[in-house]
Amino acid sequence: MENIIPKPVSLEPGNGFFTLATGANINISPGSSELQSLGQYLADRLNPATGFGINIIPAGGALIPGDIYLSIDEGDPALGEEGYELTITPEQVTLRAYQPAGLFRGVQTIRQLLPAAIEGASPAQELWVIPSGNIRDYPRFAWRGAMLDVSRHFFGVIDVKRYIDLLAYYRMNRLHLHLSDDQGWRIMINAWPKLAQHGGSTEVGGGAGGYYTQTEYADLVAYAQSRYITIVPEIDMPSHTNAALASYPELNCNDIAPALYTGIEVGFSSLCVNKEITYRFIEDVVKELAALTPGPYLHIGGDEAHSTNKSDYKRFIERIQPIVAAHGKQMIGWEEIAQADLVPDTIVQHWFNDGAQKAASQGNKVIMSPASKAYLDMKYDDSSPLGLNWAGNINLQDGYTWDPVKILGEAPENAVLGVEAPLWSETLQTVADVEYMAFPRLPGIAEIGWSQVNGRAWDEYKLRLAAHGPRLEAMGVNFYRAPDVLWEK
Repeated sequence: MENIIPKPVSLEPGNGFFTLATGANINISPGSSELQSLGQYLADRLNPATGFGINIIPAGGALIPGDIYLSIDEGDPALGEEGYELTITPEQVTLRAYQPAGLFRGVQTIRQLLPAAIEGASPAQELWVIPSGNIRDYPRFAWRGAMLDVSRHFFGVIDVKRYIDLLAYYRMNRLHLHLSDDQGWRIMINAWPKLAQHGGSTEVGGGAGGYYTQTEYADLVAYAQSRYITIVPEIDMPSHTNAALASYPELNCNDIAPALYTGIEVGFSSLCVNKEITYRFIEDVVKELAALTPGPYLHIGGDEAHSTNKSDYKRFIERIQPIVAAHGKQMIGWEEIAQADLVPDTIVQHWFNDGAQKAASQGNKVIMSPASKAYLDMKYDDSSPLGLNWAGNINLQDGYTWDPVKILGEAPENAVLGVEAPLWSETLQTVADVEYMAFPRLPGIAEIGWSQVNGRAWDEYKLRLAAHGPRLEAMGVNFYRAPDVLWEK
């Protein structure tokens, strides 16, 4: 019970153990299709390793010893949307929440309380026990996310779903997909099909690239929703746009399309911000992407626009804010957008400079992604075979021992919407590469976002993290076995 990540708000150990055994069922409130899906999700996590064939049944009046109960009937409103209360006795496991999302977060805790072998794909010889006790838990921040760059190197639907499942395990709730950049455009836009067909045809190093059809993207969004994770799509502009410029010459000021680009340098490209067709293009892209994305957010990038002069850049950002709003989305941008006059609900994402402080001072909410702490593509140390180090190496301790509010400076805590761990893919070609750079740093970011700042300490956390080594192994995660953690076998 002491090894849960993220660390719960309140944990009271009890006496004895609950044993999950043959014949156990998952009881849910009758008549709820959402709870039926949640119960089935838990059963699907438990059945492969136990071989029990656990079923979902409607909860009756009398409690059945040996069963697991999922309920929102008596959930405490003080727990919020994602909080939960988990009570474990030798007789039963009862998980209550105010909202279904809270039940889903609590299900991850149930998984972590069982032996690590529960994450295996085939039956294991194991005594499936859970220690008794009571856990009351809810997140510190509303935004606990990760960003996956599918533009520098393309990752298909199966790979992204795998990443979604790993985020869910650590109670994260946002996946920011970086869908366009100089090296590739990764989503089909029907009004501008060559963006994907031509602009998505390659990647860093000259590989074949790829893109998501709208059906595939919708499938990813629905899959994430089933894990209570919101997809946040990003179309970078006005810079990081060479793939778009190569696909449609009219987006260039000289009407000449540049060649496709497979390097990793940045800041050289720009949409022609003084041409009206640029804004028709943005309108069409935002319209289609917004229709495919039920979540409330749309990210417009806005970083490293070195080829756009400051006055043009400012006018550009101010002009696209109402375009995003007109399609029912809340705009997010990297902190450079704080140079412009922002509407109050525009969200600013900190990564490298002081734009976030400026945004917070004028009332905008901020997502904290400091490159020197949260960028998962930074090397662990100089010997790391993957990654970059322009923001410095980030070992496990450096990636865990920071507080997002303190980094923001004088701004109040309520200015911080949450945290996000970006993973840029210049050096990453496979899902195994993604996992190696994300794990085991990502659980630490998840804890920064979820857990209260008081009670978090590196020396204690690394012991809990060590116990997750066998869990990551059971899930087949290609994680970095950091030498400063005594990994359990």
